[in-house]
Amino acid sequence: MYTSMVSFFQEGGAFMYPILFVLAIGLAISLERYIYLTASRSSNSRLLKKILPLLQKGDYQQAYNVTSKSDTAICRMLSQGLGRMKTASNRDEIEAAMEESMMEVIPRLEKRTHYLATFANIATLLGLLGTIIGLIKAFTAVAQVDPALKAEILSTSISVAMNTTAFGLIVAIPLLLIYAVLQTKTTEIIDSLEMATVKFVNLMMSRKSAS
Repeated sequence: MYTSMVSFFQEGGAFMYPILFVLAIGLAISLERYIYLTASRSSNSRLLKKILPLLQKGDYQQAYNVTSKSDTAICRMLSQGLGRMKTASNRDEIEAAMEESMMEVIPRLEKRTHYLATFANIATLLGLLGTIIGLIKAFTAVAQVDPALKAEILSTSISVAMNTTAFGLIVAIPLLLIYAVLQTKTTEIIDSLEMATVKFVNLMMSRKSAS
């Protein structure tokens, strides 16, 4: 199997190398984003479980001390909300402060993920370009050989030229799947942040009304 893979790659021509380079960059970005998003989701969930009881007890100072010392997305938002709560006269001001913080957090969550879709398209296009150039060379070479050998040489050349398109699709399909997975994880984190914002503001308003 290894020999077949090496032979497949070598017969594909020069365009196999840029496609391989696209694959390497795409996998590196995928791994980095997956680790970052997984860690972000875990830390957000852990810290929210720690902070929520403090908010429910009305211990805002302790909650602020915890959130202000962490750089996680949830803590940045809650810290902004707790800081604005001291001077805010209504719900909208607190929500605006937390939404402002979320606008800073979201680009960090979505960072580099969109490149994967671009790399998938590039891999496909490089594969097609390599195949077209291979076919041009094949037809040019066939025009100069014995007519009895044309069919055999042409079929062999076309088969080799198609390797580039096949490799481009082999790279593009996994990158698109990974892109979809990372987009889903990112959306889930953003939704959880929005839910935390609503819970926080509702809790603050209910306690303010009760007092």
